[in-house]
Amino acid sequence: MNHLRIGIIGGSGLYDMAELTDREERTIDTPFGAPSGPYVLATLRGRRVAFLARHGDGHRYTPSELNYRANIFGFKMLGVEWILSASAVGSLREDFRPLDLVVPDQFFDRTRGRISTFFGDGIVAHVGFAHPLCGPLSRLMLQSAKAAGATVHEGGTYVCMEGPQFSTKAESTFYRAQGFDIIGMTNLQEAKLAREAEICYSTLALVTDYDCWHPDHDSVTVEMIVANLTQNAKTAQQVIANAVEQLPIDRTCECARALATAIITRPNAIPAARKTLLQPLIGKYLA
Repeated sequence: MNHLRIGIIGGSGLYDMAELTDREERTIDTPFGAPSGPYVLATLRGRRVAFLARHGDGHRYTPSELNYRANIFGFKMLGVEWILSASAVGSLREDFRPLDLVVPDQFFDRTRGRISTFFGDGIVAHVGFAHPLCGPLSRLMLQSAKAAGATVHEGGTYVCMEGPQFSTKAESTFYRAQGFDIIGMTNLQEAKLAREAEICYSTLALVTDYDCWHPDHDSVTVEMIVANLTQNAKTAQQVIANAVEQLPIDRTCECARALATAIITRPNAIPAARKTLLQPLIGKYLA
């Protein structure tokens, strides 16, 4: 499989991996503006992949500033069908320790005012999101983490908070009381937009800290997170590479046909400009 069907979103530690060869940068202009930066196209374990540094070169964008729509739409324009994501999270459980990995299966939204849909302005679509992460792709990610020898936890709820500040102790204690498992600032919007784009999406959560609920870790610092992320980067590289090697897989999941019954607007009522703009997403359903 030499054509490009696999996308990777993460930090610079992921695309520094030595296994990436034949690199080239591709700058893409989307109808939703500019992505976080150029996509790095490369070969990994015999597969062509497109890597995007989520926060831009040098980590310049806050989670609230990210143009999630442009990032995901750019992958769609490249022909991507699977997105493997990696991101730092705080743990809300004693047994999810710093340096552990988690492959979550649920989200809880604590963001405010982020644009999380490609639709609107004359076209309405409601995709199913009860199971927000691709089941088959997440199972592949889990197997890949085990093969890398990582301590990995299967399933869990990822609380997506607004940030950029970390949680208050009251918030952290509340999330634990609700039975949530990990907390981060970015993955929910990516997952929502990937579903609308009919792209399979799974995330590898890298536990860097215990958030502030833990009596021995009541102050989360950037230094602590960066130190643990650096240590986790090599493991994450191996997990992602293992997962890429196992692709492609059959796309019999709900992700592949998420828009098939989701568009509620009558075709003749959709403005021509919106049809053109969203052609990569909806073209096959309005032919």
